[in-house]
Amino acid sequence: MAKDYIPSKKVLENYAKVLVNFALGSGKGVQKGETIYLTVNEYAKPMYVELYKAIIKRGGNVITNYIPDDKETYDKANSNVSRLFYELASDTQLSYFPSKYMKGLIDEIDHSIYIISDTNKHILKGIDPKKIMARGKAFKPYMDWRNHKENAGKFTWTLALYGTPAMAKEAKMTLKEYWGQIIKACFLDKKDPIAEWKKVFKMVEKAQDKLNSMPIEKLHVKGPDADLWVKLGEKKKWMGGSGRNIPSFEIFTSPDWRGTNGWIRFSEPLYRYGNLITGIELWFKDGKVIKSKATQNEKVLKQMIATENADKIGEYSLTDTRFSRITKFMAETLFDENVGGKYGNTHLALGNAYHDCYTGDASQMTVEDWEELGFNSSSVHTDIVSTTPRTVTAYMKDGTEQVIYKDGYFTFLK
Repeated sequence: MAKDYIPSKKVLENYAKVLVNFALGSGKGVQKGETIYLTVNEYAKPMYVELYKAIIKRGGNVITNYIPDDKETYDKANSNVSRLFYELASDTQLSYFPSKYMKGLIDEIDHSIYIISDTNKHILKGIDPKKIMARGKAFKPYMDWRNHKENAGKFTWTLALYGTPAMAKEAKMTLKEYWGQIIKACFLDKKDPIAEWKKVFKMVEKAQDKLNSMPIEKLHVKGPDADLWVKLGEKKKWMGGSGRNIPSFEIFTSPDWRGTNGWIRFSEPLYRYGNLITGIELWFKDGKVIKSKATQNEKVLKQMIATENADKIGEYSLTDTRFSRITKFMAETLFDENVGGKYGNTHLALGNAYHDCYTGDASQMTVEDWEELGFNSSSVHTDIVSTTPRTVTAYMKDGTEQVIYKDGYFTFLK
């Protein structure tokens, strides 16, 4: 690996406070007696230590999932654990799901923190994508249980990034420069990062409320690389700034998947399933992907789309460049789906929808209820991002229309 850079203790303390004292609990932070499931790879141990301390100081309990790193380089004599599994596992092992353990874990925890710190961005290159999708499908019950608990208001989660040499290399930065983007994006350079996040979330909430006040029937996304129609449907709302991701500047909704039609190309590379997928293009008809292309790792893209209900949209999102402090490509979806830059970003996710985009009480909904409203259900949720100029026009239920987003800006915000 390249020479390591470790951010200062103060930066990591601030980072941990943002996640533990603010992001979890939808802005309220961890409460005394609550239990947090903490997933961290060994490279991010300095972050693990600060998170552990912050949770204990808040009176919380920790269940640890500490994972060995993958090596930056791969050879068969020194196989990485995550790759080793797919090389050796039988079909039975790929589909194995420890149901009692996973159900018990969901019952036990109140929150989860997952720290992304990839030490090899191409670890599964060449692995049959069918195996990767089969593994994801096997663990869908875990996500369903988690979503059910979240819908009942009894569970929150957050994701954050810990920079590694492998990530910085993909983004064509030094590790110090890469961490500079993390520090800036998460306000870790400020005296009171939580106060800064509260200011941002108020701005996001203002835009979110304005969108939710509009009787939008459908959106037309137009640009040099897009001509796409997205139907919002009934009982849908826009969401943002909940603390589920840090950083998070996007405003998103989960549309009625049945009303997606048209064509879209994505400017940003997608790092998914240990592979790099570039030049992604999708064509939709009556809500389903009828054609897909990629210039690199197209086979992985197509196998993902072939997974049950991954050929349907689960999310559509807009980011105003004025909200975001992220200015560079980070080779990690968590940041790239929140980038500001010249044109902000627009992105969509194939696969699973977000139930918190429902206007009613999600805890009272059945599987059939979600299906009736066009909320998609899948083991996949893959965000694909564009940072190119786009115009988004909202067509209202009364027949009027309004441009709501143009070239990185919400038009209704001054």
